Amino acid sequence: MNAASQSKQTIQVGLLTLVALGLLAVIFYSPIWWVSLTAPNYPEESFPDGVKIHFHMNGVFNGCSKIESKEITEEIALDCVHEMDTINHYVGMYPIAAGGPVERGFGQFLMVFLGVMLLGFICVKAKIRMAILGIGFAVIAVWIYLSVYSENGFNMQNSGYVEALLTSLDQEATGESTGEIVIGGIVGSLRKSLEDSGVRVVLPSERGKSIGESTGKEQLIEQLRTNYEKDFERGRVAEPWNGSSFQVMTWHYAKSLGRYFNNQAEIVPMVEKLKLAINIVFAGLIGAMMLLIFGARKNSGLLYWLLVLVPLALPLFFVIDYSAWLWWYGHTLNDMGAFTVKPFMPTVFGQGKVAQFATHSYPAAGFGLMMIFSVVLALAALIRRKQFKADR
Repeated sequence: MNAASQSKQTIQVGLLTLVALGLLAVIFYSPIWWVSLTAPNYPEESFPDGVKIHFHMNGVFNGCSKIESKEITEEIALDCVHEMDTINHYVGMYPIAAGGPVERGFGQFLMVFLGVMLLGFICVKAKIRMAILGIGFAVIAVWIYLSVYSENGFNMQNSGYVEALLTSLDQEATGESTGEIVIGGIVGSLRKSLEDSGVRVVLPSERGKSIGESTGKEQLIEQLRTNYEKDFERGRVAEPWNGSSFQVMTWHYAKSLGRYFNNQAEIVPMVEKLKLAINIVFAGLIGAMMLLIFGARKNSGLLYWLLVLVPLALPLFFVIDYSAWLWWYGHTLNDMGAFTVKPFMPTVFGQGKVAQFATHSYPAAGFGLMMIFSVVLALAALIRRKQFKADR
């Protein structure tokens, strides 16, 4: 193949991969999947979308929209994450925030990791590719270490993840909070009743907004810190606040697990497993970085093609992880639930039925972008394969 054709194909691969990188950035901030529960006691006029939640790469967020009708006007949508947690806990299911703690906490690092892999894939010169991967991975490794293990490293987390952690607890960050749930079930019904009567009810996590204050990441972290320090004062945590992601992630996980079922004999071992998982994932990422740099020495072999094949498989990885956590929710039922049910597999895709509830689980816009992302990378990989084949 002549130099002009080689250059043309290199440009094509580069442009397609850059498009994929842009999509990757959008995917991180988009809802990937949504789940909704509908039932007679959640009428359409109050819950037009049912009890709906959105799964993002960095957390689970409220999917319920504001009600705007002649009879009801809401300034803030009902918090359906709490509502779904309340429904689920009756059968012994742990809160939504208890699922995927490592994936959500490492989400930003993993997305940038994939981005660096793609930058390396663009380059056809081995030495330059190794330099790109070496520098990029070194920056990521330092970034992860500082965020996860260093003092105040949690400040390096993205604001969406911080917000998701705080709102999943939705506890009073000032004053004499007891740490009890403040929304969902009967309390949630009371809130709606008050608002229908013209009384504005504000959740603790919304208080900054209600008084016109900034609700930036720094304030959200400060609210988490206040909650943590109250637990420290009560002897619920052994170490004072140091602000590392490791400390916040493990504390939040324990707090989520014990939100409805405060059985420390079960919670403590689960938290220890999370601590081990965080360390293993960090070490595993370092090992993967070194392996990919080693494989970048030549334009062939499985290690080279992993630079594009791993990002290309992102939709598959998401579905596998999502399905695995749904299985965990349905098979890790606490005996302290109000009702005893046999372990079950929640609906991954489509519509299912659990008691009086109809469950709906479908891809959101972000998953569609993931599929486009994979198609774009597949085209880039085919062009690169043709380019290398002709160059032999």
